[in-house]
Amino acid sequence: MKKLFTFFLLTGLLTLNAQTTSEPNVDLKALDKYYAKMVKDWDVPGVSIGIVKDGKLVFTGNFGVLETGKKGKPDQNTLYAIASNSKAFTSALIGILVQEGKLDWNDKVKDYLPYFAVYDEWVSNHMTIRDLLSHRSGLGTFSGDNIWYKSNASAEQIIKGIKHVPQAYEFRSGYGYSNLMYITAGEVIKTVTGKSWAQNVRERLLQPLGMDRTIASLEELEGMGNFSTPHARKEGKNYSIPWVSWDNVAATGGLISSVEDISKWMIFNLNNGIIGKDTILSRNTRNMVWTPHNNHVVNQADKEFNRHFSAYGLGWGLSDYHGRMRVAHTGGYDGFITMVSLVPDENLGVVVLTNGAKSPIRAATNYAIDAFLGIETKDWSSELLEGYNNWKKRDTRVQYRKDNRVLNTSPSLQPAAFIGEYTSDMYGTISIVEDGKDLKLTFEHSPLLNATLTHWHYDVWEIHWDHPQAWFDFGTIQIKTDNNQKVVGFDFDVPNDDFFFEELKPHK
Repeated sequence: MKKLFTFFLLTGLLTLNAQTTSEPNVDLKALDKYYAKMVKDWDVPGVSIGIVKDGKLVFTGNFGVLETGKKGKPDQNTLYAIASNSKAFTSALIGILVQEGKLDWNDKVKDYLPYFAVYDEWVSNHMTIRDLLSHRSGLGTFSGDNIWYKSNASAEQIIKGIKHVPQAYEFRSGYGYSNLMYITAGEVIKTVTGKSWAQNVRERLLQPLGMDRTIASLEELEGMGNFSTPHARKEGKNYSIPWVSWDNVAATGGLISSVEDISKWMIFNLNNGIIGKDTILSRNTRNMVWTPHNNHVVNQADKEFNRHFSAYGLGWGLSDYHGRMRVAHTGGYDGFITMVSLVPDENLGVVVLTNGAKSPIRAATNYAIDAFLGIETKDWSSELLEGYNNWKKRDTRVQYRKDNRVLNTSPSLQPAAFIGEYTSDMYGTISIVEDGKDLKLTFEHSPLLNATLTHWHYDVWEIHWDHPQAWFDFGTIQIKTDNNQKVVGFDFDVPNDDFFFEELKPHK
């Protein structure tokens, strides 16, 4: 998800429970002390960190609280939403099906989902499984995410809206991080196996690896117990928000897991897909998902981390870090930011799980890797915190709109003229309705996005969300009319980097 995650990808915590079954030449107490200060400096409610080395979990650090204002502490079994770190499980499942001869990486998506379509008929007919998993479909980063976000629609219904998502670049000629393509991959898995993505991931990966506290449905959360609370942030303060179900889009980001369980996943991947005597991922599958399929430009004149390449494989981001290959991904779910990083050359892995919107995942990861590589490190926390704060200060979009509000204006139309149902081609029905004295905005598939409208200025109405929103806050709609003052639709303006309401374009 989102520009926040892109920030963490491009730029770069509670009580310690250090396990020393494998003795790294690292001062774990100093590492713990650094992380404790980091959690305080970043003002993140809670963090759980795990480091695996040479096949063993050698460090766990848990800091902060499960929920702000309460005393509960996380531990290595505490559950967090890992969001897009689920994508590596999706690519692994596809790899297993390829191994079984049920799929091929270059199979056409339409052979399995005849209803699948994107912006162009030829591209729709030629999109392959590999295209879905490597973000080279031609769709822009996060484009179309309003189709699935907080939606109760089925995956098939969501996929049928993709054909209305605008093209951002030529097919296979760019990079656009697409959650929609991973939702599609999940439906391919379901079609081929006759079982849901959740059933497949449980039977083919979670159970064999002993990841018995990892779940793919919010419905199982209460029964598991020991889970963290998600938090949003407003005016420099953290506040708790409800968990949101991603069950219908689990293939793109639905797993909920812990440091203990993710350590098993990291060890499994570092052992090239082998668990015990069982080879779950073949050498060919491991090579395929860890091979660059979509390359990013690297500044060769000024190499950060002595980096020579940066790319996306299949469900994993790939780069080099001080001469070692690095395999990693981040995840962002409402109120949770997480990161999983592997350094295969060193048999090293780091997982950072946080329950806040302002998260030091990159700082915590880089500091740990530097320590275990034995290279001279720097104060990653201070450097990246300064960068994050400056980045947020530069975002003046909401303030600009508030500064330019024109007071004491009246709408040209009374609400009766624009109350009714509107159609968003990519999403479905969005309505403006009367609810007593209130004017309400309602979403057919996403009641958690429903809002109350109040007049802002002219024919613009402010959106007051009925439920807490983690990724956006201020927003407006503008009523659109034709030359005869007949209402033809409305436009959204919700400044944020994650969900592009302006793409919805509701019309009569």
